[in-house]
Amino acid sequence: MAEQEFANKELNHQTGISTDGSQFLTFQLGEELYGVDILRVQEIKGYTAVTRIPNTPAHIKGVLNLRGTIVPIVELRTKFGMPTIEYTMFTVIVVVVVKEKIMGLVVDAVSDVLDIDKKDIQPAPQFGAQVDVSFLNGIGKAGDKLVALLDMDRLLTDGDMTESEKIAA
Repeated sequence: MAEQEFANKELNHQTGISTDGSQFLTFQLGEELYGVDILRVQEIKGYTAVTRIPNTPAHIKGVLNLRGTIVPIVELRTKFGMPTIEYTMFTVIVVVVVKEKIMGLVVDAVSDVLDIDKKDIQPAPQFGAQVDVSFLNGIGKAGDKLVALLDMDRLLTDGDMTESEKIAA
């Protein structure tokens, strides 16, 4: 029986089918681990220089030409109010789909693709009106790690989307 479960899990991993939860691409910002629904991820690209656009919010790093498509790039450290750091060889751009638009997220490093069972996802804690956690779908437990699961549609606000539309135009 255990061999059959392992074979099924291995088959599901190879085919990308998750039967008991959801799959998340996890990445690091500092010491923290974040996850985004794998179905939202278009690709992971090594960091390359982006073209800065004047008069955009600080967290919008600029734009990148990705195979003929102009992609706005958001630096998540700045978006989350974290200190900026020098980019390393592990810094990548995670290209995601947000409200039917393509955007790139600069992250410190990509970690793994995790299967997190629905029963292992807790609602985001409420800290009161002073702290906005509306961009979190919840907190997932993966072994001994906690993963903040991002809601991409809420993470990048309508203002961010409007800015990105101006840039891409």
